[in-house]
Amino acid sequence: MLARTQLTSVDWLIMLLYFVFVLGIGFALKRYMKTSKDFFQAGRALPAWICGLAFISANLGAQEVIGMGASGAKYGIATSHFYWIGAIPAMIFVGIFMMPFYYGSKARSVPEFLRLRFDEKTRALNACSFAVMTVFSSGISMYAMARLIQTLHIFDGLFYTLGLPLGWVFHFSILLSAVIVLGYIFLGGLTSAIYNEVLQFFLIIAGFLPLVLIGLKSVGGVSGLRASLPQAYMHSWRGMEHANTNPLGVEVFGLAMGLGFVLSFGYWCTDFLVIQTAMATDSQENARRVPLIAAIPKMFFPFLVILPGLLAIGAATPHNVTKETVVNGTIVRETKVISEAEAKGKGLVPAKTDPLTGRIVLDASGKPELDYDLAIPSMLLHYFPTGILGLGLTALLASFMSGMAGNVTAFNTVWTYDLYQSYIRRGATDQHYLKMGRWATVGGILLSMATAYAATGFNNIMDTLQLVFSFVNAPLFATFLLGMFWKRATGNGAFAGLIAGTAAAMAHHGLTLPIEAHPGLHGGWITVLHHYPSDMAQNFWTAIWAFGTNFVVTIVVSLFGTARPEAELVGLVHSLTPRPRMDHLPWWKRPEALAVLLLAMVITLNFLFR
Repeated sequence: MLARTQLTSVDWLIMLLYFVFVLGIGFALKRYMKTSKDFFQAGRALPAWICGLAFISANLGAQEVIGMGASGAKYGIATSHFYWIGAIPAMIFVGIFMMPFYYGSKARSVPEFLRLRFDEKTRALNACSFAVMTVFSSGISMYAMARLIQTLHIFDGLFYTLGLPLGWVFHFSILLSAVIVLGYIFLGGLTSAIYNEVLQFFLIIAGFLPLVLIGLKSVGGVSGLRASLPQAYMHSWRGMEHANTNPLGVEVFGLAMGLGFVLSFGYWCTDFLVIQTAMATDSQENARRVPLIAAIPKMFFPFLVILPGLLAIGAATPHNVTKETVVNGTIVRETKVISEAEAKGKGLVPAKTDPLTGRIVLDASGKPELDYDLAIPSMLLHYFPTGILGLGLTALLASFMSGMAGNVTAFNTVWTYDLYQSYIRRGATDQHYLKMGRWATVGGILLSMATAYAATGFNNIMDTLQLVFSFVNAPLFATFLLGMFWKRATGNGAFAGLIAGTAAAMAHHGLTLPIEAHPGLHGGWITVLHHYPSDMAQNFWTAIWAFGTNFVVTIVVSLFGTARPEAELVGLVHSLTPRPRMDHLPWWKRPEALAVLLLAMVITLNFLFR
């Protein structure tokens, strides 16, 4: 554990103001939630820039802030691939090619679009798998927030006063975050989530930019950071020729295919969590701009969320320090004692401790596991003084709650429209579905609380999330790709492909295991036929197997079936859909021009940090 956090009244005030503000947004918007469209779709009336910031912020939850910082500490600057090849190209693709289909079809969700393109069973399968994924993602955000509060000992004084065991802090923190998120989503729906995501975007910048600048100064700038880290940590492409020559443990093909294509396009193009923010805007033209607007700040976020991880691992490891002072002629020795977790850690990253027992967690070789998820919290405690510390902690809490809220709003929409309305209660009034959406919010929060405990088996929540995405988004992307660009694809083919792709992901995960990991959550639960250098390498190849299997099975089954008439596929298949008219705009204002500029910028960044 880290040393107890000494928060002052200024720090508490900053955090309290944030909580009051987010709940206030919910109360202010409650009177506008008159229909289910208002609650689930924000009335489709928000401006593009608001939705653009929310589009990136929906992905800027705990997995982005804590997870990317953790991956920066674990894998180095190669983590930037999650942005420069693992996000920007896919965001451009969804803006240019996919948003006209989503927005133009008037589908209220991604599963509903699958019903329009394929059939009911494909929709039901995706709705169920997506609901499970959102619950897991929200639970991971809950877990990360609870671990932060427990590790910083924020509520220790309260529990001492009440005579309660300190082990209960973890459970109390999960309950606290659940109640706050439930409050503003229950009241204001998607609109409340979007406005809070915009608030979170600016809080992240305000809280993390000073951290990066102070951290760089403390290690002697970029040159000092290079000297304190292994050489491989400072390159994004060099050494990628072989999996064993880079910290990420993924060779070029696995990186390009697994992350750059399958996982990135699978997430940004099919995950309703982000798609719903673009669909909340007021026109199809603006819906196309939303992902492109979001791609601009997304491109530079590695410097805010990955660099602190490198600074944490490159700093000096804390140790006991004795300070001598003379008081009235008497020598007074004051010793600062650090915890066992800090002493057995690396840099400012402590060893992982079990949140319930407090014992150091060991890997398969008997060495202490590093708790990379604490890289950024450790940086905040080490470098930030009073006041700024409260701002930094508030930025972290905002990211956790925003990630939870985005997943919960996606869950309540899919549950209400794609499961409840379609298969349980058809033909009910709009007010009934509005009420069901609010109760679905309660159910989603409760399920997320249950899944938060499953995340305790990983020391990097980004590894956990990529594993979930490889099971759900990777096979789904094959379905979308064939459905949008191959008019011969059938509903039976899509359904069989999704089943086969998910089964392939499960089989691959059950037959492989990262080096030094225990069989179980990390894989190898069937038997171990192959070892990967890292969890991330295993996740990328799980995604490749899931996508490839789905792609092949969908094609084979579709060829043995009967395709739908072309007239039914207008607006759903690229070759049969008229392109959006942009004649009224000069060329430099069209989405295609911005897309070309973004590609040029991301290529430049890859070259500079190769």
